[in-house]
Formats: sequence, C-alpha cells, structure tokens
Amino acid sequence: MISRITIDQVFETARVEEVIGDFIVLKKSGSNFKGLSPFSQERTPSFMVSPVKQIWKDFSSGKGGNVVAFLMEHEHFSYPEAIRFLAKRYNIDIEEKEQTKEEKEKANTIESLNLVNQYAQESFEKDLWENSEGIALGLSYFRERGFKNETIRFFGLGYAVEKKDHFYQKAVKANYLIEYLVKTGLVINNERGPVDRFRGRIVFPIRSMAGRVLGFGGRILSKTSKTAKYLNSPESEVYHKSRVLYGIYESKKAIAKEDVCYLVEGYTDVIQLFQNGIKNVVSSSGTALTTEQIRLIRRLTSNIVVLFDGDAAGLQAAIRGVDLILEQGMNVKICSFPEGEDPDSFAISHSQEEINSYLKNEAKDFIEFKTDILLKEAKQDTVKKASTIREIVQSISKIPDPIQQEIYIKQCAVAMEISEAVLFNSLAQEQNKKQKAVRNISNTFSEKDTLIQKMPQQEITVNPLFYLEKQIISILIQYGNHEASFDELIISSDKDGNLIEESKIIHSKVHEKVFLDLQQDEVEFIHPEFRSLYDKLIQSYQLEGELRLEKISQQEESNLGVIISDILLGNEQHQLHDWEKKNIFVKDRQNSVGQLVSETILTFRRHLIDEKIKSLLEESKSRDNLDGPSEFLEDVMQYQNLKKLLSKKLNRVI
Repeated sequence: MISRITIDQVFETARVEEVIGDFIVLKKSGSNFKGLSPFSQERTPSFMVSPVKQIWKDFSSGKGGNVVAFLMEHEHFSYPEAIRFLAKRYNIDIEEKEQTKEEKEKANTIESLNLVNQYAQESFEKDLWENSEGIALGLSYFRERGFKNETIRFFGLGYAVEKKDHFYQKAVKANYLIEYLVKTGLVINNERGPVDRFRGRIVFPIRSMAGRVLGFGGRILSKTSKTAKYLNSPESEVYHKSRVLYGIYESKKAIAKEDVCYLVEGYTDVIQLFQNGIKNVVSSSGTALTTEQIRLIRRLTSNIVVLFDGDAAGLQAAIRGVDLILEQGMNVKICSFPEGEDPDSFAISHSQEEINSYLKNEAKDFIEFKTDILLKEAKQDTVKKASTIREIVQSISKIPDPIQQEIYIKQCAVAMEISEAVLFNSLAQEQNKKQKAVRNISNTFSEKDTLIQKMPQQEITVNPLFYLEKQIISILIQYGNHEASFDELIISSDKDGNLIEESKIIHSKVHEKVFLDLQQDEVEFIHPEFRSLYDKLIQSYQLEGELRLEKISQQEESNLGVIISDILLGNEQHQLHDWEKKNIFVKDRQNSVGQLVSETILTFRRHLIDEKIKSLLEESKSRDNLDGPSEFLEDVMQYQNLKKLLSKKLNRVI
C-alpha cells in the first residue's frame, strides 16, 4: 500500500491547475481559472479551478473536489491509481507502507500476474509484426478484415505462434516464473509439459478501465482445427470475466463525452466501429451481460444502446440484457441490424455518416422494441398477447424510478391498446411480488397495495435541516477561526415560570460559538456527510488551532471533497459570468459573520423545537388521557413560548 508520506508529498507537489490543464483548456479569471465542463456539453464555461485553494468545481454537473477527485471522475481511476499517476507525473518515488505477510503475498501475486500479462501482450504484439508466421497469418488476417495499421497498434492486437511452447520458452528466458504463467492461464501445465493456451491464434488484450492488461481473448485461424473458435483467459486474481468489458479503456473518454455507450457482442465489432468513428463502444466479450459490467458503464454514462445481430440468437441476447440494464436505473435503447449483418460487417460496408444516421434512426426505446418483437410472435393469439403484456410490465417493474415507470406504462398502454388502469394494477402486483421476496412476508397483501388506480405523484420535500447543516459547515470552513461579535440570546424564567429574554454582546471565535451552542442543545447532524465533516472541522480547530482543510480533502471520502469545493467555490460562481461588468455586485458576507452565525444557530434551534413539539404531541396521543395530559400541555406551552422568543429574535412571524 502507498504510504501516507508519499500521499502527502503528492498533494503538496501536484498543482490542480497544471493537472486539469492537461485535459481541458483553462483561461485565467481573476485569481481562478475557468473552462468548459468536461462532464457535459456546453458553450458557456461553468468549470472553475482555484489555484489558491487547490480545488475545482463543475457547476453544470455539481462535481468537484481536489486534484485526485478530478482524475477519479475524468479518467475513472481508483484512489491509488490517481496517486500513482500524479507521483509519476511529478517524479515522486512511491513508498509502500508496511503490510502483513498475507497482504504482501497477495499484493506480490497480483503485481506478478499484472507484469506477466503486460509482458504477454508486448510479446504477442511483437510476434504479430516481426515473426514471419505472425506476419503471414495474423497480420494478413487483420488486414483482410479491413483493420488499419494504426488501429491494430492502438488496440495492441497480437498473434500467438503455433508452436506449442513458443511463448512459454520466451517468458522463462525473460525470467518469468511458471507459477504466474499458469495462474494467468497463458500456459497450461499438463502431463505433456507446459503448453501455450493461445497458440495459433490472433490475440485481443482485455484491459481494465485504467489500462492494465487483465487477460486475453484469442481466435483460432485454422479452419481445420477442432478446438473452440474463440478462447478467453480463465478466471484469475486479476481477471474476472463478469467485471470487465472489452474496449472500456479505449472508449471511456468518448463514452463520457457523448453520454451514451454502444454495447456489442464481439471484439471485432468494437474495433470496426471504433475505426469508423464510433468510438463510444464496448463489448461483453461473448459472455452474458452482468450487473457488474453495467455498473462499469454507469460510471461513464446512464445511456446504453444495445447493438445486436439480426438473427434469433442476437435477438434473445438483447432481450435478456434489457431487464438487467433497467434494474440499474439506466436508459436503454436497442438497435438491430438487417438480417445477415452484424456491427462488424455493417461498419465495413458503410461510411461513418451512414453508421451514425442508422444508429440514430433505428435505435428504439425498449418498450417500442419489445412490443414490436413480442407482438410479432403473438400475432392474433389473445393468450400470447396477454403473456407479452405481462413480460413488458415485468420489465417496467425493474425500473427504480417511479416517474420513468409511469411514462413507460403510458407508452405501453398506447402501443398495446389496453387501459392504463389495468397496466398499473399489473405493475402493482409485480412490485408486491418483489416486496414479498425481499421481506419474506405473508402472501396476503392489504387492499391498498393492489388498488386498480394510478396514484398521483407526491410532492417531494427536502428536510430544512439539510440546508441548515450545510450552512453551518459553510460557516465553519470559511469563517471558523474569525473573531466576531455575537448578540447572544439569554433565556431565563421568573418566579412565576414565565420566560424572560435578555441580550448580551459576546466576543468569540466562530468555531467556538458554533460548537458550544450545538453542545448546549445536544445537537447531532442527521446527514452522515455533514456529521462526518463537522467532526473533522471541529477536531482540526480544537487540536491544531487552525483549519487544515487539505488534510480533510485528501482523504478517500470523495463526497467530502465535493461538499468542500461546492462551499468554497459556490460564492465565486459569479466570476464565470462577469457580473461586475454588468453592474451586479455580490455582497461580502465576511462583514456580517456574527449576524450570519447567530441567525443560522437560532433558526437551527427553532427547527429543533418544532421537532420536539411534534414529538411531544405524538407521545401524548399514545398515552392514556387519564395519565396527566396537563403535564404534556405544560411542556408544549413552554416550547411554544421559547419558539416565540426565537422567532422574535429572528424578526419572524409564526
């Protein structure tokens, strides 16, 4: 594992404006830089980088954070991969921290397997271009398929010589251990001795999103061979078929930019489309689509278009994959090619403009696609038509978003010529089945769960505490160490029990005022991210006497970095639009910090009193009326009086 010393050195050395400037064009804007968002299509800059604070904020997508967060979002690196990337860019030696014996062994094994796979890719590629057999068979095959030299090199394609242990002998001579050659599946060690798995095949390296070679796919060239036409690396500690997609490394930037991913079945489908300008394409490598693969795509886009062959097998594969994609909350369209065509052959015989036009015009929403296909099968058979409708509703039930469900139900009702009420009832039944499976409850459901009616969408409300907690975090980050004057509200009671309000001006540091007020009220934040960040901020002030924001933002909790950048750069958003040139001036909040803190805390306390009153009223309902209701009323009245005083202080009317 990378040591803390190395991580700290990386953050101290790396400049956010330099690193981000390698990926997008930045222009100076006051003390900051601005540019077009790399995460959305826009004409007006909404992306801001602060060299002083070493953070960035994308106002179009809401993303933000430090330099590592940018690499994780833009390049889809893991946290360690981003640290290693920066260390390499700034020539920083990576120091590994002490690991347990088991951790060392596992790390060594994984690193060894990665090194063997990388060596194998380079060896196969070299044999393709320099070995006479590779040139005659492998290279000529690729060229017959229409692959250009730059395409072949870009995808790192190769050839494994026919001799049974050609690669094995080369690898051993290069000091690679047979243990790791066998574990990667590159070599099979049987009673006849070591044998190359991919001998006599063209080879397609399969990479991770970060570019590591995880495994290989091989296609046999001999037409007389009795072995499988395609062969993949076996499962290993670095290669899991269900978690990888062919072409994801090469296409990730195009997928994110175009905000759509084309999903095909084979290696050559990916390469042909890529070569013809359709660069946002990946393949499930001949295996059934999995949830892990869909989630991999979801890191880049929420839109998938499934491209499949115009035969029955391709059709069924597309239908099976649709429900899995829907379950992940993604938008899915399906595009079939003319009978006898597949993405590979279609790309060869058409120009980029024709391919783009075809994909745009022929891609159908899954409801339209499934309706067309299943109704053709059902024809005029009433029973089959009913079964078809159930299948479509089952697919709709897998969508997590209720708004999307309603839209699809309406589409289905029109397409299938059936009432929405019946479809909503069928959908409710499907949802009840799912709830039963998850909760393992009785088969009997209440009548309200199966009503044949469409329920109106309820108004979505956000707890006001969210905004108040965010405001407190913002105050601590921006003004926590400032000295300020506070008009303190002191509440006491007279001999008759009446509440008395007094005001007193006190001088204190902002973080001390916030901490003491919240401690006094025994308040704990309800939102986990704000609670975690609040604890870290207070700890930094109390233990170090100052805010060490860089330490907090350098942690692997990327969501904290987003909150910090949103707060720090949120007030500077006006720079993107040059408001001052339009005679619009933003008020400096720093001049009224004391008032801001006092109002926020008072509002927070008032909201908590509201919650307490509700709680007391609920509690009173659950108790016996004979059990002294006057005691509850007394408490409620006390809280109501306190609320009036707070409202008066805030100049608000209840």
